[in-house]
Amino acid sequence: MSARTLAVERLAELVSIETPTGDAVGLEAAQQLVRSWLEPIIGEPGIIEIVDGIEHLRWSGGDTPAVLLIGHLDTVFPKGTIVDRPFRIDGDRATGPGVFDMKAGIVIMAAALARIARPGEVAVLLTSDEEVGSLTSRALIEREARRAGTVLVLEPSLDGALKIARRGGSIYRIAFTGRAAHAGLEPWKGRSALAELAHHVLALPELADDEAGTTVSPTVAQAGTVTNVIPEHAEVRVDVRAWTLGELERVDERMQRLEAHTEGVSVDVTGGINRPPMEESSSAELLDCARRVAARLRHPEIEAVSAGGASDGNFTAAVGARTLDGLGPRGAGAHADHEWVSIDSMMERIDLLAGMLDDLTARG
Repeated sequence: MSARTLAVERLAELVSIETPTGDAVGLEAAQQLVRSWLEPIIGEPGIIEIVDGIEHLRWSGGDTPAVLLIGHLDTVFPKGTIVDRPFRIDGDRATGPGVFDMKAGIVIMAAALARIARPGEVAVLLTSDEEVGSLTSRALIEREARRAGTVLVLEPSLDGALKIARRGGSIYRIAFTGRAAHAGLEPWKGRSALAELAHHVLALPELADDEAGTTVSPTVAQAGTVTNVIPEHAEVRVDVRAWTLGELERVDERMQRLEAHTEGVSVDVTGGINRPPMEESSSAELLDCARRVAARLRHPEIEAVSAGGASDGNFTAAVGARTLDGLGPRGAGAHADHEWVSIDSMMERIDLLAGMLDDLTARG
């Protein structure tokens, strides 16, 4: 079987196992599949680490691994999406839920490990909650990054470019509590949590700073129970992104001091800074390594970009580990129905990753 055929078959298998965050059955099935690929290569069984009931899969890479490979098995797509959007190949394009973000990256990881001289010196961590902020896996990611000191993240590339910097992010939940009343008989006796929510949804984006690249985005909201009752409870979720820790801290300080506009309504803010920014300095040496390998393979010159979205690479860079992100393939449509990935670019990335791993595991 050719390397390309094997990669496509593996991608079809993995995409066809639906793994929305929190779906323990689907995630376990995906873990078992990946274990069947990696255990014969690495020579040891995968380790399941359970944090707050969530299972994450890893290989240790020995006592002092030369490098840590990071990926995530969870996707944003709800159970049943595969019925309407099954895995398909159309020329060079593969489509299906999670194919780009980031199941193709995991297939690349497995294929590259099979090609290198010292796979046992490579640590691997595949988490199950990246799409919701890595709330249970963060400490595990940071621990493994400190052990290795060097991290390659298999998130998808940006038009083939590696990601050398990422914005940091914060996640907030703002809950409003007012007083219910009959909307027809005596609405004046109520205190609308929904009206208070509306004030904040309009005001919060003003905390952003366009010049600094800081965004503050209310993203999910809910309020009320039935049409004829003034809403007693309401809630909004807020996403914040920034290139510097100082900007995240500025917005956080304002978020923690939010006050009500409406008398008789309380405001409760939970959450805070989730992922610190990943700065370019953490990627410089690994980018040089990638470019040397690409030149040796006679691939096109590696381009590098700063990306607005966050990843687990933000955590690894923040603990001092050299970190290079975006080693997954070209494609587009992450988190969207038109998600696709290039098979040709998967094969290029397998070559690149294998070359980098051989260089990074080579020890005098």
